[in-house]
Amino acid sequence: MYQTLSLRGKNLPGKIGTFAIAAALLLASPIAHAQNLTGAGATFINPIMTKWVAAYRAQSGVEVNYQPIGSGGGINALISKTVDFACSDVPMTSSEKEQAGAPTINIPDVIGAVVVSYNVPGIGPGIALTGKVVADIFEGKIAYWDDPEISKLSPGVKFPHENILVIHRSDGSGTSAIFTGFLSKSSESWKDTVGVGKSVNWPTGLGAKGNPGVAGYLKNKPYSIGYVELAYAIQSDLPYAKIKNKYNVFIYPSDEAAAAAAEGIKVPANLELDITNMGSKEAYPIAGCSNLIVRATWQKNAEVKKFVKWILTEGQKPEFTGPLHYSPLPAGVQEKALVAIEKAH
Repeated sequence: MYQTLSLRGKNLPGKIGTFAIAAALLLASPIAHAQNLTGAGATFINPIMTKWVAAYRAQSGVEVNYQPIGSGGGINALISKTVDFACSDVPMTSSEKEQAGAPTINIPDVIGAVVVSYNVPGIGPGIALTGKVVADIFEGKIAYWDDPEISKLSPGVKFPHENILVIHRSDGSGTSAIFTGFLSKSSESWKDTVGVGKSVNWPTGLGAKGNPGVAGYLKNKPYSIGYVELAYAIQSDLPYAKIKNKYNVFIYPSDEAAAAAAEGIKVPANLELDITNMGSKEAYPIAGCSNLIVRATWQKNAEVKKFVKWILTEGQKPEFTGPLHYSPLPAGVQEKALVAIEKAH
């Protein structure tokens, strides 16, 4: 934008006249401002997104306003064109892509673990659970903590005869999609009666909004069980379970074990990855790859591309992922993601 000023510097004394003319020239010059960005979506990624946003602002001067409203909410905001990008722990469905009305690009950004966390007074971290037992708990088939199906997996642990209170997400959640995806691979009953999704008809339990909401319920409700992204369990000092993977090995969740879930995975052309119950013998089975979702064509894509490319390079460094217990993308995924984001314009 140009602004026209009328100044007669020659009528102003010395330095004041010079300053006034310089200020006028500055105002009259076209100044290119970087566009600030808005995004919304997964709470799964919010701890590291907060760190990314602060570091990117310090380096680029660009403000990125990210709202952790759940993967479903983020995708809906992208569809309604109220944000510049969305974050989701699962890719868009065919129906959501159709609703978007224009092509979108799915960009993996970081790997994390979804943990089965619990609050049983007197019992610490590391009880052992299988996907089938977790599915039966969340279906309401296993109702007490001292059920033999639970007890036999953790010899020496004395479980109380108390009702299990199931805590699940109440909002559209990519964390739920990862969790229910794992349960569907572990239990035919779960697969047939509940299935996979950001939102499902939960057979039992209480709903809470976002990873912070589930963590808060778990913290304050004895004898409860739920699922949250690893960073939230650690921040809330909640114990969490070892889970049996497809190699019949019980794995305690960690950033290294989540990274192992993506080892050797075949990367599809659309970069839509499913890493639940995948990878090596060291892999934690309830792991997921979070995604940035952008429109192929958008008026602010020049700035969106810069931000996404920064995440795919600088944002993968250990100083970002390590302290928050996420894992960087495998090199092959990172390379393909950098190629994919170039298609945005």
